[in-house]
Amino acid sequence: MADRVLVIGSGGREHALAWKLAQSPHVKHVFVAPGNAGTADSGKISNSAVPVSDHAALAQFCRDQDIRLVVVGPEVPLAAGVVDDLTAAGIRCFGPTAKAAQLESSKSFSKAFFDRHSIPTARWKAFTDAKAACSFINSFPALVVKASGLAAGKGVIVASTKAEACKAVNEIMQDKSFGTAGETVVVEELLEGEEISCLCFTDGVTVAPMPPAQDHKRLRDGDEGPNTGGMGAYCPAPQVK
Repeated sequence: MADRVLVIGSGGREHALAWKLAQSPHVKHVFVAPGNAGTADSGKISNSAVPVSDHAALAQFCRDQDIRLVVVGPEVPLAAGVVDDLTAAGIRCFGPTAKAAQLESSKSFSKAFFDRHSIPTARWKAFTDAKAACSFINSFPALVVKASGLAAGKGVIVASTKAEACKAVNEIMQDKSFGTAGETVVVEELLEGEEISCLCFTDGVTVAPMPPAQDHKRLRDGDEGPNTGGMGAYCPAPQVK
């Protein structure tokens, strides 16, 4: 029996998820909320205007449309507990709970998690006070300043000088350049070299790794300029055999 599936999100990631899900003979139809131009009325795929942030309305939509599985792409609804609320309403979801999503939604949480479980990570310290952060910066080596919360991939500043790092702290914490995502900042040492993303799917018991990938976040060629939300990616990455 073919089922109906709901994909939450509007980016290329969600487009790819919907496209692949629609290929399954087990899937009758894929709704995407809110979706994009590429997912609008494309064969077994269509967009939905159901408000993603209204979890009660989302649950009712799933009941009305007989949705058997919800796949959540973006970090923001995951951090807001959409999986928790839909699961409590009896709707099956693919995605982490709000607590588990803290690994992505809070850099200070994830860094503390790494330390707690002896996972190697750059030296770091979290601050909620800009003056304390700048005082620490002046006694620290090469620096990266990060807004702790979600900032659409743009909340990381690689500073070339201590003055630039302090300027970044003030912009994040006092000027609110990333909104509430910058209420806490993480200051950490700069690690130079190739960066590879090794992502896995897991149900809490089984882990299925994806091929390693490398993305490009700096704005200009030569790894220069500010971080963006992502300037492209390629996979597999030859740096990892």
